[in-house]
Amino acid sequence: MIALIPGFFASLSLIVAIGAQNAFVIRQGLARNHIVLVVVVCAIADAVLIALGVAGLGALIQQAPVALEVVRWFGVAYLSYFGVKSVIAATKLSSMNSAGDEVQSAKKVLLSVLAFTLLNPHVYLDTVILLGSIGNQFGQDRWFFAAGAAAASILWFTTIGFGARSASRFMSKPIFWRVLDSVIAGVMFSIALLLAFLKF
Repeated sequence: MIALIPGFFASLSLIVAIGAQNAFVIRQGLARNHIVLVVVVCAIADAVLIALGVAGLGALIQQAPVALEVVRWFGVAYLSYFGVKSVIAATKLSSMNSAGDEVQSAKKVLLSVLAFTLLNPHVYLDTVILLGSIGNQFGQDRWFFAAGAAAASILWFTTIGFGARSASRFMSKPIFWRVLDSVIAGVMFSIALLLAFLKF
């Protein structure tokens, strides 16, 4: 328990901030579009990355800055692309319905959530490097820290994903989807700019 609780709150403090991944999960939940798949993929990906960090991968990544640079620019490109898509969706009549955008295939949703999860250097910095480094301070109890961190991730993505899905029935007004897509576009462009100009 000494390691489990710090792991839970350390992880929760890192993932509650609105970002590209969270915005995508909320958008899919509101659109009621394969949200179970999205939540499961996000939770599993975080758990795997946290485990890799606690196992020592974080130290290796810190010695390979070129890898983070490659991921960073892929992330900039993808976030910019999704930002443009959100702007277009906000201006189209087809986005103004109770379900938001058209229903996407499971494959398309899976590829999108994997991109938002893996093409963002912050994901590796938060899970593999930061949580991995903190977890290793607990010695033999580091895997309890990892379990707590993974539990926080599962709780968070389940809450925002299914919470958004439950709220979608109350958000059928056309203006809501215009505003939501505009906000998501702003989030995507902002994070893309941060990735492009900030050094890690």
